[in-house]
Amino acid sequence: MTTTPHAMTRGMVLLFAFCCGAIVANIYYAQPIIGLIAPDIGLSDTMASFIVSLTQIGYALGLFFLVPLGDLLENRRLMIITTVVAIASLLGAAFTEQPNVFLMISLLVGFSSVSVQILIPLAAHLAPEESRGRVVGGIMGGLLLGILLARPVSSVVADHLGWRAMFMIAAALMATISVVLALTVPKRQPDHSATYGQLIGSLWTLLRQQPVLRQRAFYQGCMFATFSLFWTAVPLELARNHGLSQSEIAIFALVGAIGAIAAPISGRLADAGHTRIASLLAMLFASLSFLPAFIHPAYSVIGLAVTGVVLDFCVQMNMVLGQRAVYSLDAKSRGRLNALYMTSIFIGGAFGSSVASAVYEHGGWLWIVIVGSVFPLLALLRFLSASQNAALAQRKVAS
Repeated sequence: MTTTPHAMTRGMVLLFAFCCGAIVANIYYAQPIIGLIAPDIGLSDTMASFIVSLTQIGYALGLFFLVPLGDLLENRRLMIITTVVAIASLLGAAFTEQPNVFLMISLLVGFSSVSVQILIPLAAHLAPEESRGRVVGGIMGGLLLGILLARPVSSVVADHLGWRAMFMIAAALMATISVVLALTVPKRQPDHSATYGQLIGSLWTLLRQQPVLRQRAFYQGCMFATFSLFWTAVPLELARNHGLSQSEIAIFALVGAIGAIAAPISGRLADAGHTRIASLLAMLFASLSFLPAFIHPAYSVIGLAVTGVVLDFCVQMNMVLGQRAVYSLDAKSRGRLNALYMTSIFIGGAFGSSVASAVYEHGGWLWIVIVGSVFPLLALLRFLSASQNAALAQRKVAS
C-alpha cells in the first residue's frame, strides 16, 4: 500500500505542523535551563552544555539509524513507537538524580524524537509536486516554531514550577501526540523491499551520487552550528552580564520565534524557482547577524535580540530551501535523503552547542561573535564556489 498525492488538505498541514513542533521541542527544552539542571544533578558548569550536545547527538543517531526505516516500514506505526520511547525518556529525565544517567537519558530523548523527520517526508509524498514546497514550508513553520517556543516555555515553567516539571509536561504532551498520530495520520507502506542492512548501506551510495545533497547538507550543517552556538550561549550572557531572570530570558527567546515566518516564505520561493538567490541571502545575512553586538552597551540586549531574529530567520529559510531541493532528487529515497540531510544538520548543531560553553567561558561574548560568524561564512564561500562550478559546466555543455 502506498500513499498518493492530493491528500494534504490545509487541516492536515496544520495537524502535521503542530505534531512536528511538539515533538521537536523535546530536544530544546533543556537548552535555556542547563544552568538550573547542572547544579541540581551535580554536573559542572563546563560540562553543562553537554546536556544539549548529547540530546542533539542522539537526534543525529536517530536520524541516521531510525529515519531510513521510513522507506521500509509502515510510517504511522514507526512514528508511534518512537513517540512512546520519547515518553519514557522524558519521564526518566524528570526523575533521575545522577549526572551520568541524565546525560544518557538526554541522548535517548534526542534519539526518540526523530518521528518528526518521518512525518515531513510523508507530507512530501502526500503533496502534489506543484505545491510540495508550500506544504513542506508550512509544516516546517510548525516545526521551527516548536524549536523556537521550546526555549521560552521551558524557561517560564522552570522559573515557576522547577525544571523537572518541564519534562513531566513534555511527557504528557507526547502521550497526547501519540494518540493524535494513531487517529489522524494516514498509513503509508513504502514499496521498498530491501533489508535494513541494505537500506543503511545505501545511505553512502546516495551521499556519493547526489552532489546537491552533499552541498545542502554542508550549508545547513554550518548554519545550524551557529544557531546552536548562539542559543546555548545567549542565556548565559543574559543571566550573567545583564541580570535577566529565567522568565525574562523566556521573553527574549520568544522574540526569536519571529524567525519561524521564514519557513512558509522560503517554501513559496523554492516553488517559484528562487532557491539560489534566497540561499545566497540567507547565508550572507546569517554571517552578518552578529554585528549588532557592537552597538552601544546600553542597547546590547536589543542587539542580541536582533541577532537572534535575523539568525533564526536565515537558518530556517536555508533549511526549507535545502529540504525542497533534496526531496526533489529521488521520490523513492526521500526518507533516506532526509535522514542524511538532517543528520548532517544536527551534527553541526551538536558541535556548535558543545563548544558554546568553552568558547564563552574563555573569551566571553566577543568569541561567540567571532566563531558564530565564521560558520555561515564557510557555507557562503562553499555555495559561491559550487555555483561558479555549475555555471562553468553549463557553459561547456552549451558550447
